[in-house]
Amino acid sequence: MLANHNGRYANGWLVKPKPNPQAALRLFCFPYSGAGASVYYKWAELLPAALEVCAVQLPGRETRLTEPLFEHIDPLIAQLADALLPALKPPFAFFGHSMGALISYELSRYLRRHHNIQPQRLLISGHGAPQIPEREPPIHNLPEPEFVARLRELDGTPEAVLEHAELRALLLPILRADFAICETYAHAPGDLLDCPISAFGGLQDRYVTRENLQAWQKLTRGPLSVRMFPGGHFYLNQNQALLLRAIAQDLLA
Repeated sequence: MLANHNGRYANGWLVKPKPNPQAALRLFCFPYSGAGASVYYKWAELLPAALEVCAVQLPGRETRLTEPLFEHIDPLIAQLADALLPALKPPFAFFGHSMGALISYELSRYLRRHHNIQPQRLLISGHGAPQIPEREPPIHNLPEPEFVARLRELDGTPEAVLEHAELRALLLPILRADFAICETYAHAPGDLLDCPISAFGGLQDRYVTRENLQAWQKLTRGPLSVRMFPGGHFYLNQNQALLLRAIAQDLLA
């Protein structure tokens, strides 16, 4: 799997905004619902040079807009593993926010089970431990007015996008598919991970509490650390510097 001049890999799944073959550790970053690899481009400039940011680009968005979207996690994980495996040279770590947290966890399990590798550390953000039953009713199949109303409540989609007919038509199918991934997911008990987990959340997040994050301890034999930052579910956009400092501290300690 070869990178081109601007860090994009031939299979489209991976973007390195700032390629750094000398980095001490590769940090693979998985997007939240509706987002693409670009949400992590700035991280490559802001994190220490010892960390190489590898932003994961899922099908159906940004540079892969014409490709079919995934609506279930199992086939997505299988394809992700095949696509990323050549780049998963230890040491590496995974970071994911919200849907990205769920994907990074299940990918870690899959890699451990099928390839006997796992990340040096799993960094989970904005997602409670997946064995906890979901309290919110599913929304991915709601009619458009109700779906848009729920998106406004979640406060993760810019109002300018929701009010712009063409942008809305582009984004809503992506969001529906991503919500379907999360809402059709059912945690299957199995072998524990061995790696440490760092869990991050927003102090004002109405959906993910500290207790939800602490429950990740039941999924690994390694230690768990939990940090809460000012902000709601998308605290990582409001308090990026604080989060990145914590990530660098955990990965380079």
